Amino acid sequence: MSAEYSINSVARIFGAALAVAFMGMLQLPAATADETTARGEYLTAAGGCYGCHTLPVEGSQPFAGGRPLKTPFGIFYSPNITADDETGIGGWTDEQFLDALKQGISPSGHPYFPVFPYTSYTKITDEDGLAIKAYLDSLPKIVQEDKPHEVSSPFSWRWLQWGWRLLFFKEGPYVAPEGASVEVARGGYLVDALTHCGECHTPRNMFGGVDNSLYMAGTPNGGEGEFVPNITPDPETGIGDWSKGDIVSFMKTGLKPDYDDVQGSMAEVIDHSLSKLTDEDLAAIADYLKSIKPINNVVKRASAS
Repeated sequence: MSAEYSINSVARIFGAALAVAFMGMLQLPAATADETTARGEYLTAAGGCYGCHTLPVEGSQPFAGGRPLKTPFGIFYSPNITADDETGIGGWTDEQFLDALKQGISPSGHPYFPVFPYTSYTKITDEDGLAIKAYLDSLPKIVQEDKPHEVSSPFSWRWLQWGWRLLFFKEGPYVAPEGASVEVARGGYLVDALTHCGECHTPRNMFGGVDNSLYMAGTPNGGEGEFVPNITPDPETGIGDWSKGDIVSFMKTGLKPDYDDVQGSMAEVIDHSLSKLTDEDLAAIADYLKSIKPINNVVKRASAS
């Protein structure tokens, strides 16, 4: 073997190795993008996006919006959040998406009505928010114009939302309770940020602001005008007599400890959101709910009041 041959061989081997390494570098971002999209699918389920942004009828297009959301102030229609550039959010930058998700500000600068739970989503990390965007961007683009809300004045006056935000919106990341275990902290993030349980389970004042003095204590007039139970660990009026296993099983199946099945909006939340979560995350939610302050609050159904 000549010295020239050896040098050429080494050069070829080195070149081949370099090419393989370069190809690996080219493939790495694609693999990372796939992982982000898969993670975004999970987070989108946790966030309950499907339920509000999809008409609950057979054959409807997922995330194309148009679902009526009944509130005491009128009927709001969810927007198209597919990646269509004209009628969806396909033209949004990452920054615009995070501003909408976490601050309730549209790309055109107007404030969203709080029927969109940006008041909870503000606690979502940027990393999780962008994973949700990556998943939505990966879905088929659906051309569907948004429907105008059916809300009378003064509640339809969007500029009033600036004042509402000053009174009732606290922007910022999730902060776990002092001394919380890893499990309770994870559960708190899921409950307060992603799954936004308090948006329905915490009563609101006459202006639609959440009354945190009754955090998770239920309301007779929740979303869609439905009865929403007290889920604090109060043994008389809440779920204090439910075991951790009872809470996890309920979120997976919709069956209560007495084998009664859940109805209404909560059934949809379980079908399209909570039942998609891992056992570890459901257990973390149960740990968190059992750690919060028990509040004795009897919630009467409208027909019984």
